[in-house]
Amino acid sequence: MLARLSSASLRGLDAEAVDVEVDLSRGIPCWTLVGLGEAAVREARDRVRAAVVNSGFEFPLRRITVNLAPADKRKDGSHFDLPIAIGLLMASGQIDVERNSEKKLHLSSEKNNNIETKLPFLIGELALDGRLNAVNGVLPLVLFARANGFKEIITPMANAAEAAAVQGVQVYPAKHLLAVTRHLSGSQMLDAAKTNVMADTRPEHMLDMADIRGQQQARRVLEIAASGAHHLLMTGSPGVGKSMLAQRLPGIMPPLTTEQALDVTRIYSIAGDSSRPAMSLQPPLRQPHHSASDVAIIGGGSNPKPGEISKADHGILFLDELPEHKRIVLETLRQPLEDGRVCIARAADSAEFPARFQLVAAMNPCPCGYLGHPDKPCRCSPSQVRRYIGRISGPLLDRFDLRIHVPPVGREELARMQPGESSAIIAARVLAARKIQYERLGEGRVNARMSTEEIERYARPNAEGAKLLDAAMNRFSLSARSYHRILKVARTIADLAASQSVQSCHIAEALQYRGEDIFESMA
Repeated sequence: MLARLSSASLRGLDAEAVDVEVDLSRGIPCWTLVGLGEAAVREARDRVRAAVVNSGFEFPLRRITVNLAPADKRKDGSHFDLPIAIGLLMASGQIDVERNSEKKLHLSSEKNNNIETKLPFLIGELALDGRLNAVNGVLPLVLFARANGFKEIITPMANAAEAAAVQGVQVYPAKHLLAVTRHLSGSQMLDAAKTNVMADTRPEHMLDMADIRGQQQARRVLEIAASGAHHLLMTGSPGVGKSMLAQRLPGIMPPLTTEQALDVTRIYSIAGDSSRPAMSLQPPLRQPHHSASDVAIIGGGSNPKPGEISKADHGILFLDELPEHKRIVLETLRQPLEDGRVCIARAADSAEFPARFQLVAAMNPCPCGYLGHPDKPCRCSPSQVRRYIGRISGPLLDRFDLRIHVPPVGREELARMQPGESSAIIAARVLAARKIQYERLGEGRVNARMSTEEIERYARPNAEGAKLLDAAMNRFSLSARSYHRILKVARTIADLAASQSVQSCHIAEALQYRGEDIFESMA
Protein backbone atom coordinates (compact mmCIF):
# COMPACT_ATOMS: atom_id res chain seq x y z
CA MET A 1 0.00 0.00 0.00
CA LEU A 2 1.29 3.47 -0.88
CA ALA A 3 0.15 6.69 0.80
CA ARG A 4 1.09 10.11 -0.52
CA LEU A 5 0.79 13.40 1.41
CA SER A 6 1.85 16.95 0.63
CA SER A 7 4.40 18.78 2.75
CA ALA A 8 7.13 21.39 2.25
CA SER A 9 10.78 21.99 3.00
CA LEU A 10 12.18 25.30 4.20
CA ARG A 11 14.61 27.15 1.96
CA GLY A 12 15.67 30.58 3.15
CA LEU A 13 12.49 32.44 4.07
CA ASP A 14 10.30 30.40 1.75
CA ALA A 15 9.15 26.80 1.44
CA GLU A 16 9.37 24.32 -1.44
CA ALA A 17 6.91 21.55 -2.21
CA VAL A 18 7.75 18.07 -0.94
CA ASP A 19 5.72 14.90 -1.45
CA VAL A 20 5.83 12.48 1.49
CA GLU A 21 5.41 8.97 0.08
CA VAL A 22 5.06 5.99 2.42
CA ASP A 23 5.12 2.51 0.89
CA LEU A 24 4.52 -0.81 2.67
CA SER A 25 5.56 -3.95 0.80
CA ARG A 26 6.40 -7.59 1.47
CA GLY A 27 9.87 -8.51 2.58
CA ILE A 28 12.12 -8.52 5.62
CA PRO A 29 10.80 -5.87 8.07
CA CYS A 30 12.93 -2.75 7.76
CA TRP A 31 12.51 0.99 7.42
CA THR A 32 14.28 3.05 4.77
CA LEU A 33 13.99 6.84 4.53
CA VAL A 34 15.24 8.35 1.26
CA GLY A 35 15.12 11.80 -0.32
CA LEU A 36 18.30 13.58 0.82
CA GLY A 37 17.10 14.34 4.34
CA GLU A 38 19.31 16.01 6.93
CA ALA A 39 19.93 14.57 10.41
CA ALA A 40 16.63 15.79 11.90
CA VAL A 41 14.74 14.15 9.01
CA ARG A 42 16.65 10.86 9.19
CA GLU A 43 16.03 10.62 12.94
CA ALA A 44 12.27 10.79 12.28
CA ARG A 45 12.29 6.99 11.90
CA ASP A 46 12.91 6.43 15.62
CA ARG A 47 10.55 9.21 16.76
CA VAL A 48 7.70 8.06 14.52
CA ARG A 49 8.12 4.39 15.48
CA ALA A 50 7.93 5.12 19.21
CA ALA A 51 5.09 7.66 18.82
CA VAL A 52 2.95 5.23 16.77
CA VAL A 53 3.41 2.38 19.24
CA ASN A 54 2.92 4.53 22.36
CA SER A 55 -0.25 6.01 20.86
CA GLY A 56 -1.87 2.57 20.77
CA PHE A 57 -1.36 1.74 17.11
CA GLU A 58 0.39 -1.30 15.69
CA PHE A 59 3.70 -0.72 13.98
CA PRO A 60 3.53 -2.64 10.69
CA LEU A 61 6.08 -5.46 10.34
CA ARG A 62 6.57 -4.83 6.65
CA ARG A 63 9.23 -3.38 4.41
CA ILE A 64 8.67 0.38 4.86
CA THR A 65 10.03 2.92 2.41
CA VAL A 66 9.55 6.65 2.99
CA ASN A 67 10.49 8.92 0.11
CA LEU A 68 10.66 12.72 0.28
CA ALA A 69 10.35 13.91 -3.30
CA PRO A 70 12.01 15.53 -5.18
CA ALA A 71 14.94 13.37 -4.17
CA ASP A 72 17.69 15.70 -5.42
CA LYS A 73 16.97 18.57 -3.00
CA ARG A 74 18.00 18.65 0.63
CA LYS A 75 15.29 18.57 3.30
CA ASP A 76 15.71 19.72 6.85
CA GLY A 77 13.43 20.05 9.86
CA SER A 78 11.47 17.88 12.25
CA HIS A 79 8.09 19.01 10.88
CA PHE A 80 8.02 15.96 8.57
CA ASP A 81 7.32 13.68 11.57
CA LEU A 82 3.55 14.15 11.53
CA PRO A 83 2.95 13.60 7.78
CA ILE A 84 5.24 10.54 7.85
CA ALA A 85 3.34 9.07 10.81
CA ILE A 86 -0.06 9.74 9.23
CA GLY A 87 1.14 8.28 5.92
CA LEU A 88 2.32 5.17 7.73
CA LEU A 89 -1.04 4.70 9.48
CA MET A 90 -2.92 5.32 6.22
CA ALA A 91 -0.80 2.86 4.26
CA SER A 92 -1.27 0.19 6.93
CA GLY A 93 -5.04 0.79 7.03
CA GLN A 94 -5.14 1.79 10.70
CA ILE A 95 -6.95 5.11 10.17
CA ASP A 96 -9.96 5.75 7.99
CA VAL A 97 -10.17 8.95 5.96
CA GLU A 98 -13.37 8.00 4.11
CA ARG A 99 -15.02 11.26 5.18
CA ASN A 100 -12.85 13.09 2.65
CA SER A 101 -14.71 13.22 -0.66
CA GLU A 102 -11.50 13.78 -2.62
CA LYS A 103 -10.03 10.41 -1.66
CA LYS A 104 -9.12 8.23 -4.63
CA LEU A 105 -8.42 4.49 -4.52
CA HIS A 106 -7.06 2.76 -7.58
CA LEU A 107 -4.91 -0.20 -8.51
CA SER A 108 -1.36 0.32 -9.73
CA SER A 109 0.43 -1.89 -12.24
CA GLU A 110 1.67 -4.06 -9.37
CA LYS A 111 -1.83 -4.32 -7.94
CA ASN A 112 -0.97 -2.28 -4.86
CA ASN A 113 -3.46 0.20 -3.50
CA ASN A 114 -2.37 3.79 -3.93
CA ILE A 115 -3.98 6.34 -1.61
CA GLU A 116 -4.03 9.97 -2.80
CA THR A 117 -6.09 12.23 -0.56
CA LYS A 118 -6.48 15.96 0.00
CA LEU A 119 -5.79 15.92 3.72
CA PRO A 120 -5.15 19.05 5.78
CA PHE A 121 -1.58 20.32 5.59
CA LEU A 122 0.23 18.56 8.46
CA ILE A 123 3.04 20.16 10.49
CA GLY A 124 4.55 18.78 13.66
CA GLU A 125 7.38 17.03 15.46
CA LEU A 126 6.50 13.90 17.42
CA ALA A 127 7.64 13.14 20.93
CA LEU A 128 8.17 9.49 21.81
CA ASP A 129 4.81 9.34 23.59
CA GLY A 130 2.95 10.83 20.60
CA ARG A 131 2.77 14.44 21.75
CA LEU A 132 3.25 17.17 19.14
CA ASN A 133 6.20 19.43 19.84
CA ALA A 134 6.70 22.91 18.40
CA VAL A 135 8.77 23.30 15.23
CA ASN A 136 10.61 26.15 13.53
CA GLY A 137 9.43 27.84 10.37
CA VAL A 138 5.68 27.36 10.84
CA LEU A 139 4.76 30.71 9.29
CA PRO A 140 6.51 30.08 5.92
CA LEU A 141 5.01 26.60 5.84
CA VAL A 142 1.48 27.92 6.42
CA LEU A 143 1.99 30.61 3.77
CA PHE A 144 3.11 27.90 1.36
CA ALA A 145 0.05 25.77 2.19
CA ARG A 146 -2.30 28.69 1.58
CA ALA A 147 -0.64 29.48 -1.75
CA ASN A 148 -1.12 25.85 -2.82
CA GLY A 149 -4.83 25.71 -2.09
CA PHE A 150 -4.91 24.16 1.38
CA LYS A 151 -7.78 25.39 3.55
CA GLU A 152 -6.98 23.44 6.72
CA ILE A 153 -3.68 23.33 8.62
CA ILE A 154 -2.90 21.07 11.58
CA THR A 155 -0.04 22.32 13.77
CA PRO A 156 1.30 21.68 17.26
CA MET A 157 -0.51 23.59 19.98
CA ALA A 158 2.62 25.67 20.72
CA ASN A 159 2.68 26.99 17.12
CA ALA A 160 -1.02 27.89 16.96
CA ALA A 161 -0.65 31.64 17.55
CA GLU A 162 1.97 31.97 14.83
CA ALA A 163 0.05 29.89 12.31
CA ALA A 164 -3.22 31.72 13.02
CA ALA A 165 -1.63 34.99 11.89
CA VAL A 166 -2.14 33.90 8.27
CA GLN A 167 -5.51 34.90 6.86
CA GLY A 168 -7.52 32.64 4.56
CA VAL A 169 -6.81 29.26 6.20
CA GLN A 170 -8.28 27.41 9.17
CA VAL A 171 -5.69 26.36 11.74
CA TYR A 172 -6.35 23.34 13.97
CA PRO A 173 -3.85 23.05 16.84
CA ALA A 174 -3.34 19.55 18.24
CA LYS A 175 -1.58 18.20 21.32
CA HIS A 176 -1.20 14.54 20.37
CA LEU A 177 -1.00 12.19 17.40
CA LEU A 178 -4.25 10.54 18.55
CA ALA A 179 -6.09 13.88 18.33
CA VAL A 180 -4.88 14.27 14.72
CA THR A 181 -6.02 10.77 13.71
CA ARG A 182 -9.45 11.31 15.27
CA HIS A 183 -9.80 14.60 13.42
CA LEU A 184 -8.85 13.02 10.10
CA SER A 185 -11.28 10.13 10.58
CA GLY A 186 -14.05 12.50 11.64
CA SER A 187 -14.69 10.88 15.02
CA GLN A 188 -13.60 13.88 17.11
CA MET A 189 -12.86 17.19 15.43
CA LEU A 190 -10.21 19.57 16.66
CA ASP A 191 -11.14 23.07 17.74
CA ALA A 192 -10.07 25.75 15.28
CA ALA A 193 -7.65 28.41 16.50
CA LYS A 194 -8.84 31.98 16.71
CA THR A 195 -7.39 34.41 14.19
CA ASN A 196 -4.41 36.25 15.61
CA VAL A 197 -5.45 39.90 15.83
CA MET A 198 -2.47 42.24 15.76
CA ALA A 199 -2.26 45.19 18.13
CA ASP A 200 0.36 47.82 18.84
CA THR A 201 1.07 46.57 22.33
CA ARG A 202 4.09 48.15 23.97
CA PRO A 203 5.93 46.02 26.54
CA GLU A 204 5.40 47.10 30.13
CA HIS A 205 9.15 47.49 30.62
CA MET A 206 9.54 49.82 27.62
CA LEU A 207 12.18 52.42 28.48
CA ASP A 208 11.06 56.06 28.34
CA MET A 209 12.86 59.10 26.96
CA ALA A 210 11.72 61.02 30.04
CA ASP A 211 14.56 59.28 31.90
CA ILE A 212 17.10 61.24 29.84
CA ARG A 213 18.21 64.46 31.53
CA GLY A 214 19.79 67.08 29.32
CA GLN A 215 21.37 65.89 26.04
CA GLN A 216 19.03 68.03 23.96
CA GLN A 217 21.00 67.55 20.76
CA ALA A 218 21.09 63.78 21.21
CA ARG A 219 17.35 63.70 21.87
CA ARG A 220 16.73 65.71 18.71
CA VAL A 221 18.95 63.40 16.66
CA LEU A 222 17.14 60.33 17.99
CA GLU A 223 13.84 61.87 16.88
CA ILE A 224 15.22 62.46 13.39
CA ALA A 225 16.71 58.96 13.26
CA ALA A 226 13.39 57.39 14.28
CA SER A 227 11.42 59.48 11.78
CA GLY A 228 13.47 58.56 8.72
CA ALA A 229 15.13 55.29 9.87
CA HIS A 230 18.58 56.88 9.46
CA HIS A 231 21.77 55.17 10.61
CA LEU A 232 23.25 56.82 13.72
CA LEU A 233 26.70 56.85 15.31
CA MET A 234 27.21 58.31 18.78
CA THR A 235 30.64 59.03 20.25
CA GLY A 236 31.35 60.07 23.80
CA SER A 237 33.07 59.19 27.04
CA PRO A 238 31.89 56.27 29.19
CA GLY A 239 28.73 56.95 31.16
CA VAL A 240 27.43 59.93 29.16
CA GLY A 241 24.29 58.01 28.13
CA LYS A 242 24.97 56.59 24.65
CA SER A 243 23.55 53.15 25.42
CA MET A 244 20.74 54.68 27.43
CA LEU A 245 19.71 56.77 24.44
CA ALA A 246 19.91 53.89 21.95
CA GLN A 247 17.82 51.56 24.12
CA ARG A 248 15.01 54.14 24.21
CA LEU A 249 14.87 54.54 20.45
CA PRO A 250 12.31 51.72 19.91
CA GLY A 251 9.91 53.51 22.25
CA ILE A 252 9.55 56.47 19.89
CA MET A 253 9.42 54.50 16.63
CA PRO A 254 6.09 53.95 14.85
CA PRO A 255 4.51 50.48 14.92
CA LEU A 256 5.26 48.12 12.08
CA THR A 257 2.84 47.83 9.20
CA THR A 258 1.00 44.54 8.71
CA GLU A 259 3.35 43.49 5.92
CA GLN A 260 6.43 44.40 7.97
CA ALA A 261 5.17 42.47 11.00
CA LEU A 262 4.64 39.42 8.77
CA ASP A 263 8.19 39.70 7.40
CA VAL A 264 9.73 39.96 10.87
CA THR A 265 7.67 37.07 12.26
CA ARG A 266 8.72 34.88 9.35
CA ILE A 267 12.40 35.60 10.03
CA TYR A 268 12.11 34.75 13.73
CA SER A 269 10.15 31.62 12.84
CA ILE A 270 12.88 30.40 10.47
CA ALA A 271 15.58 31.21 13.02
CA GLY A 272 13.73 29.35 15.78
CA ASP A 273 13.91 32.43 18.01
CA SER A 274 10.96 32.56 20.42
CA SER A 275 12.04 35.78 22.12
CA ARG A 276 9.59 37.84 20.06
CA PRO A 277 5.77 37.36 20.05
CA ALA A 278 4.25 36.36 16.72
CA MET A 279 2.99 39.29 14.61
CA SER A 280 4.12 41.89 17.13
CA LEU A 281 3.97 45.44 15.79
CA GLN A 282 6.86 46.56 18.00
CA PRO A 283 10.03 47.24 15.93
CA PRO A 284 12.72 44.71 16.87
CA LEU A 285 15.87 45.77 18.74
CA ARG A 286 18.92 43.52 18.50
CA GLN A 287 22.00 44.15 20.64
CA PRO A 288 24.69 41.55 19.85
CA HIS A 289 27.82 41.49 21.99
CA HIS A 290 31.04 42.63 20.36
CA SER A 291 32.40 39.07 20.61
CA ALA A 292 29.72 37.82 18.17
CA SER A 293 31.03 36.08 15.06
CA ASP A 294 30.37 37.13 11.49
CA VAL A 295 27.99 34.16 11.04
CA ALA A 296 25.99 35.22 14.10
CA ILE A 297 25.70 38.79 12.79
CA ILE A 298 25.29 38.21 9.06
CA GLY A 299 23.77 34.73 9.09
CA GLY A 300 24.96 31.48 7.59
CA GLY A 301 25.73 27.92 8.53
CA SER A 302 25.69 24.72 6.46
CA ASN A 303 21.92 25.16 6.25
CA PRO A 304 21.79 28.99 6.01
CA LYS A 305 19.88 30.69 8.81
CA PRO A 306 19.22 34.42 9.34
CA GLY A 307 21.60 36.38 11.55
CA GLU A 308 21.22 39.45 13.74
CA ILE A 309 20.95 41.89 10.82
CA SER A 310 17.96 39.94 9.50
CA LYS A 311 16.36 39.64 12.93
CA ALA A 312 16.63 43.44 13.10
CA ASP A 313 14.68 43.77 9.83
CA HIS A 314 12.43 46.88 9.99
CA GLY A 315 13.98 47.57 13.37
CA ILE A 316 17.26 48.51 15.04
CA LEU A 317 20.65 46.82 15.20
CA PHE A 318 22.54 48.43 18.09
CA LEU A 319 26.30 47.86 18.15
CA ASP A 320 27.79 49.14 21.39
CA GLU A 321 31.56 49.61 21.61
CA LEU A 322 31.72 49.65 17.81
CA PRO A 323 35.54 49.49 17.42
CA GLU A 324 35.63 46.37 19.63
CA HIS A 325 33.64 44.37 17.08
CA LYS A 326 35.67 42.19 14.74
CA ARG A 327 36.84 44.00 11.62
CA ILE A 328 35.40 41.32 9.34
CA VAL A 329 32.00 41.73 11.01
CA LEU A 330 31.98 45.49 10.51
CA GLU A 331 33.06 45.29 6.90
CA THR A 332 30.44 42.71 6.02
CA LEU A 333 27.79 45.18 7.13
CA ARG A 334 28.55 47.55 4.28
CA GLN A 335 26.67 45.80 1.50
CA PRO A 336 23.53 44.96 3.56
CA LEU A 337 23.36 48.61 4.68
CA GLU A 338 23.08 49.64 1.04
CA ASP A 339 21.03 46.79 -0.42
CA GLY A 340 18.73 45.94 2.47
CA ARG A 341 19.37 42.23 1.96
CA VAL A 342 22.12 39.67 2.42
CA CYS A 343 22.89 36.63 0.27
CA ILE A 344 24.42 33.67 2.10
CA ALA A 345 26.27 31.50 -0.43
CA ARG A 346 27.58 28.06 0.49
CA ALA A 347 28.96 25.25 -1.64
CA ALA A 348 25.89 23.09 -1.02
CA ASP A 349 23.20 25.76 -0.81
CA SER A 350 22.51 29.47 -0.76
CA ALA A 351 19.78 31.67 0.65
CA GLU A 352 18.82 35.35 0.62
CA PHE A 353 17.49 37.10 3.72
CA PRO A 354 16.15 40.64 4.15
CA ALA A 355 18.31 43.07 6.15
CA ARG A 356 16.45 46.38 6.10
CA PHE A 357 17.72 47.37 9.52
CA GLN A 358 18.60 50.71 11.05
CA LEU A 359 22.16 50.68 12.36
CA VAL A 360 22.73 52.52 15.63
CA ALA A 361 26.25 52.39 17.04
CA ALA A 362 28.11 53.84 20.01
CA MET A 363 31.82 54.20 20.65
CA ASN A 364 34.34 55.91 22.88
CA PRO A 365 36.60 58.60 21.41
CA CYS A 366 39.75 56.68 22.40
CA PRO A 367 40.78 53.44 24.16
CA CYS A 368 40.58 54.96 27.64
CA GLY A 369 37.42 56.83 26.69
CA TYR A 370 38.26 60.31 27.97
CA LEU A 371 39.67 62.13 24.96
CA GLY A 372 38.11 65.60 25.01
CA HIS A 373 36.53 65.12 28.46
CA PRO A 374 36.33 68.43 30.35
CA ASP A 375 37.38 66.95 33.73
CA LYS A 376 39.19 63.64 33.21
CA PRO A 377 42.49 63.55 31.32
CA CYS A 378 43.09 61.15 28.46
CA ARG A 379 45.87 58.59 29.00
CA CYS A 380 46.16 57.51 25.36
CA SER A 381 48.99 58.42 23.02
CA PRO A 382 48.18 59.89 19.58
CA SER A 383 49.18 56.63 17.90
CA GLN A 384 46.81 54.66 20.16
CA VAL A 385 43.96 57.02 19.30
CA ARG A 386 44.68 56.70 15.56
CA ARG A 387 44.75 52.91 15.74
CA TYR A 388 41.51 52.89 17.73
CA ILE A 389 39.67 55.19 15.33
CA GLY A 390 41.22 53.35 12.39
CA ARG A 391 39.23 50.25 13.28
CA ILE A 392 36.23 52.00 11.72
CA SER A 393 36.87 52.13 8.00
CA GLY A 394 36.03 55.17 5.92
CA PRO A 395 33.43 53.36 3.77
CA LEU A 396 31.55 52.16 6.87
CA LEU A 397 31.76 55.57 8.52
CA ASP A 398 30.40 57.16 5.36
CA ARG A 399 27.25 55.05 5.64
CA PHE A 400 26.14 56.71 8.89
CA ASP A 401 23.60 59.43 8.11
CA LEU A 402 23.92 60.99 11.56
CA ARG A 403 27.12 61.30 13.59
CA ILE A 404 27.12 63.19 16.88
CA HIS A 405 29.26 63.62 19.95
CA VAL A 406 27.45 63.06 23.26
CA PRO A 407 29.00 65.33 25.93
CA PRO A 408 29.06 64.51 29.64
CA VAL A 409 26.50 66.10 31.94
CA GLY A 410 27.76 67.38 35.28
CA ARG A 411 26.30 66.13 38.56
CA GLU A 412 25.01 69.53 39.65
CA GLU A 413 23.50 70.18 36.23
CA LEU A 414 21.95 66.72 36.28
CA ALA A 415 20.31 67.35 39.66
CA ARG A 416 18.81 70.66 38.55
CA MET A 417 17.33 69.40 35.30
CA GLN A 418 13.71 68.41 34.96
CA PRO A 419 12.65 65.23 33.12
CA GLY A 420 12.44 65.73 29.38
CA GLU A 421 9.61 64.91 27.03
CA SER A 422 8.20 61.42 27.33
CA SER A 423 8.51 58.83 24.58
CA ALA A 424 4.77 59.10 23.89
CA ILE A 425 5.02 62.80 22.99
CA ILE A 426 8.03 62.29 20.75
CA ALA A 427 6.47 59.20 19.15
CA ALA A 428 3.45 61.26 18.08
CA ARG A 429 5.68 63.65 16.14
CA VAL A 430 7.64 60.76 14.65
CA LEU A 431 4.44 59.04 13.54
CA ALA A 432 3.22 62.23 11.86
CA ALA A 433 6.49 62.47 9.93
CA ARG A 434 6.28 58.80 8.95
CA LYS A 435 2.76 59.23 7.60
CA ILE A 436 4.03 62.01 5.34
CA GLN A 437 6.73 59.66 4.03
CA TYR A 438 4.26 56.80 3.50
CA GLU A 439 1.98 59.08 1.49
CA ARG A 440 4.91 60.23 -0.62
CA LEU A 441 6.85 56.97 -1.09
CA GLY A 442 4.35 54.21 -0.35
CA GLU A 443 3.29 52.21 2.70
CA GLY A 444 6.25 51.23 4.88
CA ARG A 445 8.88 53.19 2.90
CA VAL A 446 11.03 55.78 4.65
CA ASN A 447 13.39 58.57 3.64
CA ALA A 448 16.51 56.56 4.43
CA ARG A 449 15.53 54.10 1.66
CA MET A 450 14.85 56.67 -1.06
CA SER A 451 16.38 55.94 -4.44
CA THR A 452 18.49 58.47 -6.31
CA GLU A 453 15.53 59.34 -8.52
CA GLU A 454 13.31 59.90 -5.48
CA ILE A 455 15.95 62.09 -3.86
CA GLU A 456 16.01 64.30 -6.94
CA ARG A 457 12.23 64.46 -6.97
CA TYR A 458 11.41 64.94 -3.28
CA ALA A 459 14.58 66.16 -1.52
CA ARG A 460 15.93 68.80 -3.90
CA PRO A 461 16.79 71.87 -1.76
CA ASN A 462 15.97 75.46 -2.58
CA ALA A 463 18.64 77.79 -3.99
CA GLU A 464 20.04 78.83 -0.59
CA GLY A 465 20.11 75.23 0.61
CA ALA A 466 21.87 74.05 -2.54
CA LYS A 467 24.51 76.77 -2.16
CA LEU A 468 25.10 75.81 1.48
CA LEU A 469 25.41 72.13 0.60
CA ASP A 470 27.89 72.85 -2.22
CA ALA A 471 30.07 74.80 0.20
CA ALA A 472 30.04 71.91 2.68
CA MET A 473 30.90 69.43 -0.06
CA ASN A 474 33.96 71.46 -1.00
CA ARG A 475 35.11 72.09 2.56
CA PHE A 476 34.83 68.50 3.84
CA SER A 477 35.43 66.72 0.49
CA LEU A 478 32.24 64.75 0.95
CA SER A 479 31.49 61.78 -1.26
CA ALA A 480 28.47 61.42 -3.52
CA ARG A 481 27.02 59.00 -0.97
CA SER A 482 27.37 61.63 1.76
CA TYR A 483 25.69 64.18 -0.50
CA HIS A 484 22.64 61.95 -0.92
CA ARG A 485 22.52 61.03 2.76
CA ILE A 486 22.55 64.68 3.79
CA LEU A 487 19.61 65.31 1.48
CA LYS A 488 17.73 62.35 2.98
CA VAL A 489 18.27 63.66 6.51
CA ALA A 490 17.26 67.16 5.45
CA ARG A 491 14.07 65.73 3.92
CA THR A 492 13.27 64.05 7.24
CA ILE A 493 13.88 67.28 9.15
CA ALA A 494 11.55 69.05 6.74
CA ASP A 495 8.90 66.35 7.31
CA LEU A 496 9.13 66.84 11.07
CA ALA A 497 8.49 70.54 10.45
CA ALA A 498 5.65 69.67 8.01
CA SER A 499 7.48 71.60 5.30
CA GLN A 500 6.73 70.84 1.65
CA SER A 501 10.23 71.80 0.47
CA VAL A 502 13.76 71.29 1.77
CA GLN A 503 15.06 74.69 2.85
CA SER A 504 18.46 75.99 3.85
CA CYS A 505 17.70 75.62 7.58
CA HIS A 506 17.01 71.92 7.06
CA ILE A 507 20.28 71.50 5.13
CA ALA A 508 22.17 73.37 7.86
CA GLU A 509 20.81 71.12 10.59
CA ALA A 510 21.56 67.98 8.55
CA LEU A 511 25.16 69.16 8.05
CA GLN A 512 25.46 69.77 11.77
CA TYR A 513 24.96 66.06 12.40
CA ARG A 514 27.62 64.81 9.99
CA GLY A 515 30.37 65.16 12.60
CA GLU A 516 33.23 65.47 10.10
CA ASP A 517 35.26 67.69 12.40
CA ILE A 518 34.91 65.25 15.31
CA PHE A 519 36.67 62.40 13.57
CA GLU A 520 39.28 64.71 12.09
CA SER A 521 40.20 65.96 15.56
CA MET A 522 40.29 62.44 17.04
CA ALA A 523 42.52 61.18 14.26
